[in-house]
Amino acid sequence: MKYINIANTDLQVSNMIMGNMRLTQLSLPEAEKLIRTALDEGINFFDHADIYGKGQCEEIFSEAIQMNSSIREKMILQSKCGIISPEGYFDFSKEHIIESVNGILKRLKTEYLDILLLHRPDPLMEPAEVAEAFEDLHASGKVKHFGVSNHNPAQIELLQKYIPYNLVVNQLQFSIAHTPMIDSGIALNMKNDQAINRDSSILEYCRLHDITMQAWSPYQHGFFEGSFLGDVERFPKLNEVVDSIAEKYGVTNTAIATAWITRHPANIQVVLGTTNAERMKDACKGAEIRLSREEWYQIYKAAGNIVP
Repeated sequence: MKYINIANTDLQVSNMIMGNMRLTQLSLPEAEKLIRTALDEGINFFDHADIYGKGQCEEIFSEAIQMNSSIREKMILQSKCGIISPEGYFDFSKEHIIESVNGILKRLKTEYLDILLLHRPDPLMEPAEVAEAFEDLHASGKVKHFGVSNHNPAQIELLQKYIPYNLVVNQLQFSIAHTPMIDSGIALNMKNDQAINRDSSILEYCRLHDITMQAWSPYQHGFFEGSFLGDVERFPKLNEVVDSIAEKYGVTNTAIATAWITRHPANIQVVLGTTNAERMKDACKGAEIRLSREEWYQIYKAAGNIVP
């Protein structure tokens, strides 16, 4: 396992993250096996959100692992707030942020979060009000560090203007089959769809401002449209190339899809949302593989992208 420092913090974290969005699909013994597999593989970072299972995923996590001070000190815990419901609305009010954190801490059976993320941008956000919430949470010791998820550079700048703490994380969708963060840079000044800048150069912005990026849905395409791995009907060339490179390294296609992300010099953390312990082990093997430049570009082009 590779470990990195999250800039502007004292956190040394695994570049693999266990995501807990689907824990409601597991029994307590199954959830415990998954969490302990992650720990055995060297994962020390665990990602949550109060919207996952409407809080049940956090409850299952703490119950399954029988959360106590000894276990807690081995973990970096991150959670997110701001989404009221998947089809509802967003809420970055001071009252809601503080209420959400109190609920998260109760469900996770911990006294503090290492990192709190604002889940998705709230157009009705009052940044000074968010700053008040963050100051209260930090002063009380309930949250050590803050970040965002799915935010663009201007949204981050607006928040950072008011917040006295560095925003240290931005969690974004990124996989071989979902690469808008790098597409427009490669196809700069070309008149094609790939050249459209869809995210205001967020990858470069985060690198310039020492914000650690975390990749969610690392094996998915579209917005939860399924895995591209093994989907030879829609991604025949990509699977052919990935499988060939996987055979070369003696690993699974999951490991190569992971290695493709971790090969990027931005030190992107990979959020593993699997509920399968063996697949988690496969993914972790990817953290140990450094693809060559030729292999990285070969995979990128096989996904249907242009390298001019």
